[in-house]
Amino acid sequence: MTCSVFVGISVDGFMARPNGELDWLPDGGGEPHGYDEFIASVDAIVIGRKTFETVLGFDAWPYGDKRVVILSSRPIDLSVVHGGRVEQMAGSPAQIVSQLEAGGSHHLYIDGGDTIQRFLREGLIRRLIITRVPVLIGAGIALFGSLPHDVRLRHVTTRHFASGLVQSEYLIDA
Repeated sequence: MTCSVFVGISVDGFMARPNGELDWLPDGGGEPHGYDEFIASVDAIVIGRKTFETVLGFDAWPYGDKRVVILSSRPIDLSVVHGGRVEQMAGSPAQIVSQLEAGGSHHLYIDGGDTIQRFLREGLIRRLIITRVPVLIGAGIALFGSLPHDVRLRHVTTRHFASGLVQSEYLIDA
C-alpha cells in the first residue's frame, strides 16, 4: 500500500489560514501542475472531518467519483455530498490503511493537516508532493507537526512553473 500526500503550501509553510481558509491559493489551482495525473493514480482519498467541512464549501465536489473516506469518531451527515462516493471510518491510521487494503485499494491520497500528521507520525506516508505557492500568509495551519523522530526524505524531483509555483517530490523509505 502506498500512501501519498499532494498538497499546496505557502512559502512560509502553511496549508491554510488559522481559520482553515484557502483564499490565498491560485484560482482553480493555478496552471496544470500534475494534480490530475496524480488523482487518476489513487484508489481512494482519506481526509479528516475538518478538511471534509472545508471541501463542502467549494462550488463543486472536487473529487469526482473517487472513493473518499472521511475520518471521524463522531457521526457525519454524508447526504450533503452530491455526486461523490463518500464513507466514514474511525480508527488509527494503520487500521484505516489495513481496512482499505483489504478492500482492494493500493494507493491512498492522504489530505488535511491533522490527517497527514497522524499518518506521517505512524510511518505510513511514502510519497510527498509539495507545491509551494509564491505567497507568505504569516500564520496558519502548518503542514508538519511534531514527530517522534527524524523522517529522512529522498528527493525525486523539483519543478517550477510560470506562475511561480515550485513543486518538490520526495520519497520516504520504510
